[in-house]
Amino acid sequence: MPPRLSLTDVQKTFGLTKVLHGVALTVQPGEVHGLLGENGAGKSTLLNILCGVLTCDSGQIAIDGAAVHIASPRDATTAGIAMIHQELQQVPELTVTQNIFLGHALRRGIFVDRARQEAEAKRLLSALDPAIDVTAPIRSLRVAQRQIVEIAKALRGNAKIIAMDEPTSSLTPAEFEKLVAVIAKLSAQGVSVIYVSHKMDEVFRVCQTATILRDGRLIAQVPIPATPVSDVIELMVGRELAKSTHQSHATNRTLLKVIGLSRGRAVQDATFDLRAGEVLGIAGLVGSGRTELMRLIAGVDRADTGHIEVAGAVIPAGPRARITAGLGLVPEERKRDGIIRHRPVTSNTGLPAMRRFSRLGVIRRAMLRAKTEDLMRQVNLRPLDVARPIGSFSGGNQQKAIIGRWLAAGTQIFLFDEPTRGIDVGAKAEIYDLIERLAAEGKAVLFVSSELPEVIRLADRVLVMREGKISATLGPDQITEAHIARHAIPST
Repeated sequence: MPPRLSLTDVQKTFGLTKVLHGVALTVQPGEVHGLLGENGAGKSTLLNILCGVLTCDSGQIAIDGAAVHIASPRDATTAGIAMIHQELQQVPELTVTQNIFLGHALRRGIFVDRARQEAEAKRLLSALDPAIDVTAPIRSLRVAQRQIVEIAKALRGNAKIIAMDEPTSSLTPAEFEKLVAVIAKLSAQGVSVIYVSHKMDEVFRVCQTATILRDGRLIAQVPIPATPVSDVIELMVGRELAKSTHQSHATNRTLLKVIGLSRGRAVQDATFDLRAGEVLGIAGLVGSGRTELMRLIAGVDRADTGHIEVAGAVIPAGPRARITAGLGLVPEERKRDGIIRHRPVTSNTGLPAMRRFSRLGVIRRAMLRAKTEDLMRQVNLRPLDVARPIGSFSGGNQQKAIIGRWLAAGTQIFLFDEPTRGIDVGAKAEIYDLIERLAAEGKAVLFVSSELPEVIRLADRVLVMREGKISATLGPDQITEAHIARHAIPST
């Protein structure tokens, strides 16, 4: 039996930069195949070629042994290829059924046959998640359910190959388990799945084989069950990652006090303190109020009641007052809320502290550039090109640039919301080292993470949130997955 998908000698160049150097990929029918590599390795480019967003300069694509030419997304759909994007391609105001049939409505004469569409949507979802209401607006569904709707849409088009790009970036552990079950059903039906993730535990849970790219080149195709995780990571990054452990730098000097912060039911009476040199984690299920609490502390949203104090002084509400007081937020949605994508690194670095680089209202560009270059060396921005648009950097390097921005502003209290979401294993280790360095310099770090190993790796203490409230504060000897889960999961 021929492979379900075969890519041979695929090459792609943008301008003078060659991003794919003769890459090959082979996926069998019903196989869950990992596509792994650091940010910038070429994974997205390869998927975009496969899905018709880009065309390759040279190379061959074959499905079930027959050569295909893919020059557009429609060609990919016709060939049986579907893509579940990390940022779901849906219209929030339309219903589940309307999103499944978007652009391919079933008609009776000149009219849309709504009854037949709903019946077909129910049939497609019955094997995936029959609890989804096909008449509900897509915006009312959880992220995991919205992903399942995208899978149903792919199956409507008789997809033989479904590529999933970071499918669990916003999922709870329970929702991940549901996705695992859906992938198993797809595999049993003979549908091949290409699975892209930076989370090694997920890859080893769902994938049989993985193709590893580095710098646009094929490094290896390995059997996942028989290959140690450390070997896979070393193939991805080209080096053995140094294993580091958390060393506490917490002092007795309180930098931040949060007193009775509340906003509706999202955050209720949050009270805690944060010390100089401390790394304080916030854990909890998605929807427990973690991000909402960070936004209140940063002044992005206004609290109904409560306030914060920095070094003993009450700080007014609002982002500017909080920035002036030495707080800096590294947001969860980095691309949407953290950067101006088409502006250079220099402009993004100076955003919160432009007055420091101005004289009589005129920006001193040479001064800003010199300071930015110095800071970007400190955070190891790669490549070190501060005139380049920040949106053209990988996610890990964007995160480094945002950290550099707050260093430029003289920030003493760093607020990280999901600091390594969508970041590869190599860059993740660098972000961990930066957080440790900030703490060693006496700065305070408050961070939210959905990854319990990350919370355990970084935190001196952990606040656990449940249904908008801080349900527990865990000391160093209590920070385990079992303890966190016990306080995070609502009692029945």
